[in-house]
Amino acid sequence: MTAVSLDSAPAKAQDRQWARTDLWLILGLSLFALAVRFPFLGDHNADIDEQLYALIGSQLWQGQLPFVDLWDRKPFGLFLLFGLADASGLPAPWSYQLFATIFIVLGALLLRRLALLLVDTTTAGVLALLYIVLMTIYGSHSAQTEIYHVPAMLGMALLVRDTSHPDALKRACMAMAIGGVALQVKYTVVPQCLFFGLWALWGQYRAGRSLPQIAEIAAGFAMLGLLPTLLVGLFYLAMGGWDEFWFANFVSFFLRAPAPMGRFADQYTIFVMPLVVLTVAGLYGSLRMTQPRDSRSYLFFCGMLAAALATVFLPSTVYAYYFAALAPGVLLVALPFLDRKGPVGIVPLGAVTIACIGLLYLPDRYEASQDHRRAMDGLVAAIQPHVDGEKCLWVFDGPTALYTATGSCLPTRLIYPDHLNNALERDALEVRQIDEVRRIMGERPPVVVTADRAFTLQNQDTLGYVTATLPKGYAVIAEERIHDRGIEVWLRRDLLPSN
Repeated sequence: MTAVSLDSAPAKAQDRQWARTDLWLILGLSLFALAVRFPFLGDHNADIDEQLYALIGSQLWQGQLPFVDLWDRKPFGLFLLFGLADASGLPAPWSYQLFATIFIVLGALLLRRLALLLVDTTTAGVLALLYIVLMTIYGSHSAQTEIYHVPAMLGMALLVRDTSHPDALKRACMAMAIGGVALQVKYTVVPQCLFFGLWALWGQYRAGRSLPQIAEIAAGFAMLGLLPTLLVGLFYLAMGGWDEFWFANFVSFFLRAPAPMGRFADQYTIFVMPLVVLTVAGLYGSLRMTQPRDSRSYLFFCGMLAAALATVFLPSTVYAYYFAALAPGVLLVALPFLDRKGPVGIVPLGAVTIACIGLLYLPDRYEASQDHRRAMDGLVAAIQPHVDGEKCLWVFDGPTALYTATGSCLPTRLIYPDHLNNALERDALEVRQIDEVRRIMGERPPVVVTADRAFTLQNQDTLGYVTATLPKGYAVIAEERIHDRGIEVWLRRDLLPSN
């Protein structure tokens, strides 16, 4: 009895040491993430899409259902995440930006665990920092969808990589369940889920499973992956909103027109160059500099990157922030080049770290963020006196966050400006864009917000109608600049002060 206690004492002490080390690691990564994301924290206009996600997520607690009451084509799980952030009691955007910070730190921790298969703790730790930096550079500086589903993919990778693990099948089932949850954040993770599933199935085949057994396991994987989406679908069926759920999730995606630029815009060439250089350097390093100590894991990382590339280019229109999904795969593939124990020591790792931090342009981003806040305050001050829970603002083009910031009611279920002004959405909605725009203007909203420069290719019918109608019954009472666009506030003329 005493011998057992004495033998276990060093093990317990070691566990406590590891726990303290992990705690310091989490604290360090959290502080680094907050420092990198500091310019954007508290800025409603740090990004565009999440303003809609936050609005719909907050409305969940008011009984407003995505797809039925407020429309978008993102999965229900994404809005639930933003709803959970809103439930923290913090005001937007602080609520969802700090919530997203938890996920970027989680992704960094998971990436470090994978990196330790090939490199030492120092290189792996720096790689975790680079993950935070690259995710920020490639659009996950606030709360874009990639900040949530990328850690899920890393979790799947950790579970399925070792196909010889005694509990490989159980771990693979856990991974497929995680993949199913990730599908409820963004459906385009399908290629990555398929890769992890096929890797796990190949492992089971090599372990001696027969083809009929492999087929049964594959069916089980598919069921686990689809289960969260099936449960959401059943919920909408029970609530009487099945048609809206089905159209938004599985029909409108294919009805949206592709952008004229195709899947790869010319300006992306320079934008993705750091990812390309790191990938090529890593592949070269694996052949000429430092042969990976675990070649099977390195091959797995290459497969991860290829699957992430398929995720990025799955939609017919690719936006710049999609490339954040490549960050972990690129960093893992680059490890033979970045390994500080390689033939040129710490030079590549140090140079890449300095270069990536420089690409953040933090001083410029901080200045732009401060400008956004001042502009947003000006817009809110101009709009707020004229709207309330019954008199609704309408943002034809501009920040969706204005609805929440001004306390306005919502004039349409198609509340995201892009859905009614973007030409690519012309045939992808349940109503004609021009019909909904005419209906909204027919209600004579007290305030309308427009922009002097569009983000996207515009539907000329809706743009022409709004441009022609507004001067007849509205006057501009305020204008601010956000994202290099003039945002104009139009007040209905009968509400203008007598002077």
